[in-house]
Amino acid sequence: MIRKRKRKRPGPLAETTRGCGRGAAAAVLVPGSCAEDQPHRRLREVLSARLPAAGGVSSRKRGRESRSQMEDARGILCADGGCLGDVLTEKGLVALKEPVAHVQLACSAQYCAFPADGNTLCVWSTEDPSHQPLTLGGHHEPVTAVAFGNAASPHLLCSASRDHVITWRLHECRQKALQGLTPRGLVVGTLLGKVLCLRLSPDDRAAAVCAGKKIFVLDTASRSTLAELEGHRGAVTAAEFCPWQTRIIVSVSEDRSFKVWDHHVESLIYSSSVLTASPLLSLLIHAGSRQLVTGCAHGQLWIFSLVEGHHYRCVTRVDLKKKRESFSRRTESRLCSLPEDSPHPSTDGWKEREEAEASLPVLGLASCALSVILPAECAGQSSENAVCLWIGSSVGLFLFNLASFELEAALHYKDFRSLSIQVAGSCAVESGAGGDKAVCLLASLLGRKIALLEIHVAALVTSQRRHAAGRGLSVLPRAHVLSTSPLRFRPAEERAQPALQAPSGSAGQRAVKDRPLVFHSKVRSSGYASTPRTTMFLPKTNTRSSGGRSLPRSHGHSKEYPLELSLPTRVHKQLVLAHGPPAAATCVQYSGDGRWLACGLANHLSLVLRADLAGTPTVFSGHDRPVSTVCWSQDSRWLLSASQDGTLRLWSLRRAEHVLCVGRDMFSKPVGSAQFYYLDAFILSSSGPELQLLRHHMDTSKDEIRRYRQKSWCRRVFRLRTTGATGITSLSAVNDFYSYLVLAAGRNRTLEVFDLNAARSAAVIVEAHSRPVHQICQNKGSSSTTLQPLLYNLFATTAAGDGLKLWDVRTLRCERCFEGHPNHGYPCGIAFSPCGRYVASGADDRHVYMYDVGSSTFSHRLAGHTDTVTGVAFSPSVPQHEGLLFLRTERPDPTPLMLFGNYSVLEICRPRGLGISTRLQPPISTK
Repeated sequence: MIRKRKRKRPGPLAETTRGCGRGAAAAVLVPGSCAEDQPHRRLREVLSARLPAAGGVSSRKRGRESRSQMEDARGILCADGGCLGDVLTEKGLVALKEPVAHVQLACSAQYCAFPADGNTLCVWSTEDPSHQPLTLGGHHEPVTAVAFGNAASPHLLCSASRDHVITWRLHECRQKALQGLTPRGLVVGTLLGKVLCLRLSPDDRAAAVCAGKKIFVLDTASRSTLAELEGHRGAVTAAEFCPWQTRIIVSVSEDRSFKVWDHHVESLIYSSSVLTASPLLSLLIHAGSRQLVTGCAHGQLWIFSLVEGHHYRCVTRVDLKKKRESFSRRTESRLCSLPEDSPHPSTDGWKEREEAEASLPVLGLASCALSVILPAECAGQSSENAVCLWIGSSVGLFLFNLASFELEAALHYKDFRSLSIQVAGSCAVESGAGGDKAVCLLASLLGRKIALLEIHVAALVTSQRRHAAGRGLSVLPRAHVLSTSPLRFRPAEERAQPALQAPSGSAGQRAVKDRPLVFHSKVRSSGYASTPRTTMFLPKTNTRSSGGRSLPRSHGHSKEYPLELSLPTRVHKQLVLAHGPPAAATCVQYSGDGRWLACGLANHLSLVLRADLAGTPTVFSGHDRPVSTVCWSQDSRWLLSASQDGTLRLWSLRRAEHVLCVGRDMFSKPVGSAQFYYLDAFILSSSGPELQLLRHHMDTSKDEIRRYRQKSWCRRVFRLRTTGATGITSLSAVNDFYSYLVLAAGRNRTLEVFDLNAARSAAVIVEAHSRPVHQICQNKGSSSTTLQPLLYNLFATTAAGDGLKLWDVRTLRCERCFEGHPNHGYPCGIAFSPCGRYVASGADDRHVYMYDVGSSTFSHRLAGHTDTVTGVAFSPSVPQHEGLLFLRTERPDPTPLMLFGNYSVLEICRPRGLGISTRLQPPISTK
């Protein structure tokens, strides 16, 4: 149903509308009372020439029909029979005499501007397109570029052609038009050549004009040329002023490179190499993340860091075509999972596009603050600072997340049958003042039409996002243990605890006394008191200090982990692990108190060292093949090791001996991962596609007569298969406090969340990486740190050749992607710092990369190894301080352990031709 709004009586500048679109009618605005005004007369002639033939119909009747069509344009557009009016609305359409497919259009929160008749400008109101348009004439050659100013007052518009570059004050031009006078602009440049791009500085005092291979910087007040920048080998296609340093200009060209200029001294600061085989078309500088984004004609994006000291390093490269295909698969899987009674959105547009376009040219880029638009429950932990980009292409608009490097939404023109333009040649996008709506100005590629679209961003994103499968999930427990849960048990210390006595004379005590007493098993107490409820341990959430003096901990460890520390830059200590035949270190982990360090080696041994690398390592032998996993118990008394020989072994740190061996008869396939779980109550392991929960009992007492008798035992209490029966490559769970969730990665590139309280799979994330995940790392903090409760829901994953991704359990979405460290050959490990601020990753280039969780590029990289660094580990207690002795042996290459700076971070490196070695490192300073 289309509701008609009451139209106001036309003013001095009357308007009529004509329909020249298909489906939904489009508004064609024609001036009425300024017949003596030459620009208005020419615009009226052009627009009237494009009107459909009346065929004897009176002008009054045509006026009524056009008014009805104008009201239809405000109605609801339907795509493929499905009502999508809450997503997209075509607010107006103009048919032109000359095509403007490759002309730079301009769009702001209030106005949009485009060449109406070659050398005539038309300024449209984006809030109300039916408002009288403003026509501006002054060029003698066709207008090739239009741009709005950035200052709120006065609102400037700049236009360029071969003959002139003119600035217009829109308020003054509007006033003159209402008075029946011809608006006049200020000519700031003449005869500069064909202008492909035009940009105004943040204060509107300078204009960058891209003409040919040069960039002219013009003063908009004095009408003088400030600088003439020359150095590109091809036509300059786009230029931008740096928002936080206006003297800096960045330009891209058809020579497929970008350059950074200082126009005050007319000098070149930086010149990039050739990025691609296609010309670069668009450019955007984002002030919040201080990143440069450029797109080419072949549908590829490059993102560079403009942070001081980063030297314009490349953050990532994005293939828009692959991102769109991946997004379509995720959206289709979401549609398949909808309830049967819910209406399925139409996907006919996807079926019609079976033949994918050869390229998706990036025609325009614009910022979009998605976190302001979406409700708080839809945003993740890191989405508060995440910013999205509008990517305008020939076939649609895409909303790209700068933090996760993934598409948030895709709007294809072919999905809307009533849309007048199906293939665009030029576009301009601008988010509204409130951010909830965006306006887009499209120019047809093959036709001669200009369309103004209004996009409801929140409706677009929420309609294409998958259902919140992870809603209600949390690493911190939110409910009591269910009676059917495999986690329901009574620890031995609880059974030995005496029963609590109720106050004398209380109603509860009387109620217990009146009940009959039945002994089903042997009890130590009288049995008249109820069993106390187990109080589950939760992480410390009180961030305020009590003000009292903390007691010093033994062995020099402080009570609270310092959070403000500089990151390391040089090696402070090094220790060789294997002095005989060189053996690779395969895994490493600190104990919970930070006093001990365990390393698994390829020579079937496990070593336990002091955290400061002092003293002689303790050797644990018993495995027949390389040790793949080492894990400490929560009380740091026991060490768990898994080997490629298919066995699990438990070791006593106090006695330095083997306590328990779980053989191959327990597992159908080799053990992939193993760890302590649920405050050491269980052992969590993976074997093929199965997740197994093992109960264990360790007895260190010795019988001198029957030494062979094994008093320790381990039995399986629960097992659960992954969805699709895919093999598990890595698993992770919190052991420092009670948690029901277990994260597992499969060989089919999926991530699965298991809820062991409900004894089922809670959620599955498909296509988490382009390759199988080889490590999951949770933000567990440590007993010496104080983190916000929500931070425990963050976890990171890494896969060879696909970087590192940060996820949130609550949303099951990738919140940030970290790229920049080469990781293509060997599986490189990752680790969270105890403060939760940094993520460390090994790399193929013999460095360790340190990432700040709030930035997508690395903060620092640590050097020192001679081959691939395949593992890192942070000390959970106190960072190592300056002044540690640097040790160098005669053979530093085989398996060195190294200490860096303030944070102690353990690296594992693969020596050349040997396997893997180890070393210790600290976090980095972002200052």
